[in-house]
Amino acid sequence: MSETQTLTPDLLIDAYRSGVFPMSEGRDNPEVFWVDPRMRGIFPLGGFRISRSLARTMRRGHFKVTLDGAFDDVVRGCADRDETWINGTIFELYRVLFQRGEAHSIEVWENGTLVGGVYGVTVGAAFFGESMFSRATDASKVALAYLVDHLQRCGYVLFDTQFLTPHLASLGAVEIPRDQYHKLLKKAISQTADFQTGHALPAAQEVIQLNGQTS
Repeated sequence: MSETQTLTPDLLIDAYRSGVFPMSEGRDNPEVFWVDPRMRGIFPLGGFRISRSLARTMRRGHFKVTLDGAFDDVVRGCADRDETWINGTIFELYRVLFQRGEAHSIEVWENGTLVGGVYGVTVGAAFFGESMFSRATDASKVALAYLVDHLQRCGYVLFDTQFLTPHLASLGAVEIPRDQYHKLLKKAISQTADFQTGHALPAAQEVIQLNGQTS
């Protein structure tokens, strides 16, 4: 798929409903292709691991965490690396989904500067994590901790991470076969959840207590 007009926001949402997601070979490559991994990474909600060191970082309070406060900047932060699958077409489509309330971000700030974040797409009670970035120690981990907490509070039942990395595995993510993922997906998109239900982001101690996986 090479032309922006053939890849619409509605088609993108339909793709997520079908279990596939878009990628590009690089920021300057206009081509977009669909991916449906044989093994899929997910975060079991309620299974996020907050280490003692991460809990200490969160309790120190030097990070400020916000919700949907700088979506474009989070996506730019995720694309700001030597190799990225986020090209211009994908970036613009996610911006439209954000404007439609179908994409969201968690931002982590330090002294007024954006130092980390994560963003993704929502369909029904499924959250499809797209990418995250960190410019300060533990910033992306803090973003994920708040995201998992928020998803649980808002009624989500599936957190798709697409692939499993050692970093995500250390935080509690697991890998499941494609068929199992599609069964979970079908159930999740048939349910309802609302990322913007009026749930203010809680204090760090509440996030730590809810996840309860400190090690």
